[in-house]
Amino acid sequence: MTLREAAQIYVDLIRLEESLGDDQWQAREEVTMLRSKYHDLFADELRKSGIHCANRFEATRRAFELTGERQIK
Repeated sequence: MTLREAAQIYVDLIRLEESLGDDQWQAREEVTMLRSKYHDLFADELRKSGIHCANRFEATRRAFELTGERQIK
């Protein structure tokens, strides 16, 4: 998996999680687990590429930059 592919999947999962309603708690839990897994995969790809991130927020920002999407919030 390339760095950009990992970033896109991670960003897509963030968007999916944001779109779920409060009454969709079970789906939200499953998406949260997947998002966490892909965050770890993305962070691993960043390290392999020699890109250091101080924390998970910086890694998330970089994912949005790589995909060309604007981060909400």
